[in-house]
Amino acid sequence: MTPLALAAVGECLNEKAGVVNIGMEGIFMISAVTGVWTAEAFNSGVMGLLGGAAIGAAVGLALGAISVYGRADQIIAGMGLNIFALGFIPFLLISLWAFPGIHLFPNELMVPRLFTPLGQISPVTVGAVAVAILAHFLLHRTVLGFRIKAVGERPEAVDVAGLRVDRLRLLTSTLGGALAGIGGAFLPLGWFGALVKEISAGRGFIALACVVFAGLEPMLALGAALLFGFADGFASAVAVTPGVKERIPFYFVSMIPYATTLVVVALVIGQRRFPRTVGRPYARE
Repeated sequence: MTPLALAAVGECLNEKAGVVNIGMEGIFMISAVTGVWTAEAFNSGVMGLLGGAAIGAAVGLALGAISVYGRADQIIAGMGLNIFALGFIPFLLISLWAFPGIHLFPNELMVPRLFTPLGQISPVTVGAVAVAILAHFLLHRTVLGFRIKAVGERPEAVDVAGLRVDRLRLLTSTLGGALAGIGGAFLPLGWFGALVKEISAGRGFIALACVVFAGLEPMLALGAALLFGFADGFASAVAVTPGVKERIPFYFVSMIPYATTLVVVALVIGQRRFPRTVGRPYARE
């Protein structure tokens, strides 16, 4: 749930400003490798998360610049990032650790968990909830939030008012990339405990589904991440349940979170309204 929530909330801010980043899958993969490498370099899982945030912010800024200044097709740019990451991550695994498919790191590098009466919980999960609340407050209670929404709806009006459309869009692109980067670094350092080339396993696309389900509202995106995260956890639990795993093929069980995503998005996509200029570069007259 945590990586989905972080990426989805960041993308809500991004699309509110009119920029679409469907390269979440690529950011997840790149930040996962960067996070593990940084954690090993500094001997700290927290530093690994910061490394993931940094590379995610850099990638988000680059995609934002391509969209804002290069006026490139944002869908193609995002898909290009995803395809690039698919080939680049195995190359990095071989180059950095001489293993093409998996890298194991010491358990000491895992992000520490908090002990609560309800069980263990990652502080990053608590942070993801806090980020969703802050993003909701930002969009609906601050001047900056109103400007971000205005850039997505009427960029020409924002321009006439003397505000920089490009800077606002680059800001949200960078912030969205940073949040996705934390989510990507969390996958190996806070959840899986190892780095594999397929570690994102389509979760970047599920995060985009959370955004569609939420209609770009951060709190609804948090709820969608919880729903899809539950489906993912349910599939993992069923896959190892005695008496079930022998009767139902593992690949059918693994389809549960993705099938859930398709069904939910198909039910709500026609009921959601998005900013007028989302996905379209602004050309100043």
